[in-house]
Amino acid sequence: MKFKSLKLVLFLFAMVSVFVACEEEDDPIQNEFIEEDRTEQQAKDRDSLLNYLSSHYYNSEFFETGTNHTIEEIVITELLDGEDVPAGHKLLIQDVVIKTTTYVDVEYEYYYLTLNQGGGDSPEFTDKVRVRYEGYLVDGGNTFDQVSTPIDLDLYGIAFGTGAITGWQRIMPEFNTSTSFTIGNDNIVSYDNYGMGMMFIPSGLGYFSFPRTGIPTYSNLIFKFELLQTEVNDHDGDGIPSYIEDYDGSLDPFDDNTDDDAAPDYIDLDDDADGVFTINELLPTTYVIDTNMGDMEPELGENEYELSREEEDGVITLETVTLVDTNNNGVFDHLDAEVTTNYNEDEDE
Repeated sequence: MKFKSLKLVLFLFAMVSVFVACEEEDDPIQNEFIEEDRTEQQAKDRDSLLNYLSSHYYNSEFFETGTNHTIEEIVITELLDGEDVPAGHKLLIQDVVIKTTTYVDVEYEYYYLTLNQGGGDSPEFTDKVRVRYEGYLVDGGNTFDQVSTPIDLDLYGIAFGTGAITGWQRIMPEFNTSTSFTIGNDNIVSYDNYGMGMMFIPSGLGYFSFPRTGIPTYSNLIFKFELLQTEVNDHDGDGIPSYIEDYDGSLDPFDDNTDDDAAPDYIDLDDDADGVFTINELLPTTYVIDTNMGDMEPELGENEYELSREEEDGVITLETVTLVDTNNNGVFDHLDAEVTTNYNEDEDE
């Protein structure tokens, strides 16, 4: 069972408390910082992004065929006064998808360009992704981050500042991962038919008033990216994917806390504080699939999730858990403090 996530959260909270307690008092006049109103800043950011999208074009024709292009092949050019968009190119505003989302009670507009959809799975907003990307600023175009070798990122973390920015959480699920991959003799992995595109993010879905190296406050951000692989995240290892524990559908599981303790459900080992770990209040099932005999993997039922899998000599052992409502009151057992059934009790003894 995984306890590392919860321990890390408590450690981070403790470190923040120590830092705040030990910080020296600053001169309130010299260090006063007044944060911009989010609604007003979003209006400014929207104007800035729309101006950029309407005044820059890309080599659209190049991406009309083929599925394994790279972010290095995306060429963005500013359209100067008196110029026409060259043949084989399009203004970004013509091809971007425009979406809105509500974040910290403000409606944000954001944009993305699909250059290849990808043929694999789509990540959920809390999942881990393997990506290549380049990030640069709308104002000035300076590159602040670039990843040439694929890296793994958690779209949603276990504490503030430990996951990707909100814009990534909204846009990555719009794309699919690679259909397949191969490992060459040099151990270099090649991916086929992966999601690729660009995202244009207002500061409110980025770092807003928190500056980063190379990123001033209130910066609108652009990313070119390749979405290669994804993995379902279960931050607390309780058997329930973290995106499922966003029960109110707010795209923020941090505000879902069934037992009102210090840890929201997605990083809580006992969601209803009834003394039985959440993973023990889920119904376990084991499937043995012998592919040598032509066995096919089962289609998982409603509220059933993969817990683990092992494969040896063509035999797959699949462990799953299913959310259950023993007393049929509309509340799953792991969220119902009145139900304390432990489906793994025999194993634990």
